[in-house]
Amino acid sequence: MTNEPADLPDGLELVRTTPTFDETNVPAGLLAAHRIADGVWGRLVVHTGSLTFRFDDEPDNPLRVAAGGHVVIPPATPHHVEVDGPVTFAVEFHRRR
Repeated sequence: MTNEPADLPDGLELVRTTPTFDETNVPAGLLAAHRIADGVWGRLVVHTGSLTFRFDDEPDNPLRVAAGGHVVIPPATPHHVEVDGPVTFAVEFHRRR
């Protein structure tokens, strides 16, 4: 089981949200290992369907995220998504005030 936080730390503010992606337009960069910048937290929110989220330092612990669910992504933590069916999702970016 992952040790990543289920909720964002206190004291963060939303600075940006990506457009809503689906299985036909998810950027290739999200499908490969990448990181969020230092000092920035991510929150991937699934609106419809489901996807698999992986922290790349825990490749054997995939997280299935269904509609209404989210994953909190700490700064500089390598991760990627796997899309295998209909889904809509967006990523929020948060940083300290």
